[in-house]
Amino acid sequence: MNIVITGASSGVGFEAVLDLILDSKHKVIALARNQRKLSTLYEIAKGLNPDCTLYPAQFDIVHDDYAGGLVPFVSERLGEVDILINNAGALINKPFMEVSQIEFAQMIQSNLLGHVKMIQNLLPLMSEKSHILNIGSMGGYQGSVKFPGLSAYSASKGALHILTECLAPELAERKVSINCLALGSAQTEMLEKAFPKFQSPVAAFEMGKYIADFALTGHKFFNGKVLPVAVNTP
Repeated sequence: MNIVITGASSGVGFEAVLDLILDSKHKVIALARNQRKLSTLYEIAKGLNPDCTLYPAQFDIVHDDYAGGLVPFVSERLGEVDILINNAGALINKPFMEVSQIEFAQMIQSNLLGHVKMIQNLLPLMSEKSHILNIGSMGGYQGSVKFPGLSAYSASKGALHILTECLAPELAERKVSINCLALGSAQTEMLEKAFPKFQSPVAAFEMGKYIADFALTGHKFFNGKVLPVAVNTP
């Protein structure tokens, strides 16, 4: 499989890459803003599987150049894309009345518009029976328990969920599937920064493996679905 994953420098994205590269048949492009962490990812991946094909690349899904940068990079290394995992994102934990308009906009850019750009630009490279997997959140899942301080984050993730549902019929003619995993907590750097005292029952590597497995096989059973992946809240 030819795979592109964003937000690969830490957390569940980092762990998903390490699971995907264990199969030498996969070619993986790992995107993130932090070059140092991407270098660490590459070193660990090569240690786990010296024969893996991994292309780490520093890229900001909101601000960087797609047409002149990312698209040629992906096309030259992969040709076609079988799987796109939109995992990149950001989180702000702040009372609603203290969240600025700029911070709301940043959440929407990072958790929605960046993924819109990624899909629009890579879709022409996607083959039939390929799979787009968006990584959402239980914070944006309708009917779930909501937590104070996450209004901007949860609203942006909710928008990503709706985007997933809307794109499924539009992509049907291309025979491209799209799904979204609404993740509960996993013990990542982002969670620890937002909730210092909270201990998740799910390790980052466990959630990363689940994401990797679902990206490879989930579209055989689901399309246009937003699926809750949580054992507790938040």
